[in-house]
Amino acid sequence: MLILRPGCESCDRDLPADSADALICSFECTFCRACAERLHRRCPNCAGDLVRRPIRPPEALARHPASTLRVHRPLA
Repeated sequence: MLILRPGCESCDRDLPADSADALICSFECTFCRACAERLHRRCPNCAGDLVRRPIRPPEALARHPASTLRVHRPLA
């Protein structure tokens, strides 16, 4: 099951579980759309593709909530 991180790793923008602006790589690094575009949709951590994060249906989100752990690594 995907870990739905609550914010962009670069700018720390909030990305709720239902956000269409959240992009992830295969290691679940999470970025907002603006930062992902600035990175040319390549994860700076693993060089993998950044793709739109799926939105978990509300009933599944109630049983399996999003993570509250924030990862923030500002890009230079």
